[in-house]
Amino acid sequence: MCVVKPAEDACLSLIRVAQLAAEVGFPAGALNIVTGYGHEVGDALARHEGIDHISFTGSPKIGTLIQQVAAERHCPVTLELGGKSPQIVFADADLDAVIPVVINAIVQNAGQTCSAGSRVLIQRDIYEPLLERLGHAFEALRVGPAAMDLDVGPLIRQTQQQRVWDFLSDAQHAGIPMVAQGVVVEEAPETGFYQAPTLLRDVPVGHRLAQEEVFGPVLAAMSFTDEDEAVALANATQFGLVAGVWTADGARQFRMAKRVKSGQVFINNYGAGGGVELPFGGVKSSGYGREKGFEALYGFTTLKTVAVKHG
Repeated sequence: MCVVKPAEDACLSLIRVAQLAAEVGFPAGALNIVTGYGHEVGDALARHEGIDHISFTGSPKIGTLIQQVAAERHCPVTLELGGKSPQIVFADADLDAVIPVVINAIVQNAGQTCSAGSRVLIQRDIYEPLLERLGHAFEALRVGPAAMDLDVGPLIRQTQQQRVWDFLSDAQHAGIPMVAQGVVVEEAPETGFYQAPTLLRDVPVGHRLAQEEVFGPVLAAMSFTDEDEAVALANATQFGLVAGVWTADGARQFRMAKRVKSGQVFINNYGAGGGVELPFGGVKSSGYGREKGFEALYGFTTLKTVAVKHG
């Protein structure tokens, strides 16, 4: 039996999944959708003796609370708690391949994905030319209602838009330069939560824009000189969910994959978790345990040893 508690702002799609499951013949009670607020329904589910395993996606703060509640009854937990994922671009990378992927990784779902590539670390030799090209690409981005099928849709709610504004305001006060922004189209309703994608450069490693998850279409660019500095910057956050490494050097590809502290590392590509067969999850404050693949199935099962004496 599976019980799913979706976020209160995004429950309709899961209700539809339950309807489809019933239509194709899922047994009654096999899939259960429970809606409501996290502090009410989520807390009750985490404490319920009938729940044998908890898989949670959300913030590190709420993940900690769920761990504490689950620990009271020794319930195993899988946690996916977001990221501040870097895309690391070396001077020998194929920039024509880099640009569309880097753009998509931060504007997909308006940046509201745990695996969003929200930092781009660029080797100093190509820092200026790549930023120029990325800037032109950002300026071409259009934001509007989903029905218009543009590059970026709305943020999910007003409080999330305010969070993005707060990050951008802090960046402005800190003197962090803006390279480019996309455009919210005139047809977009004023009451919608539309946010122009924004590219910022020379972001200090200690600034909150380089440390905290924005969950919006804001890309922070930083430069590095060599592998060691790239690794130091990539690992300089509490998160470790996804990383992208762009280089033609095969040996460097494997060195970076080993040294970057991340649950997933994409070489010369980047995806929102990859295919369903690829285990997805993080290290550090990005959580532990894995979703997808056989590793996820192992997390939801318990090994039982049965020893039978014959004779």
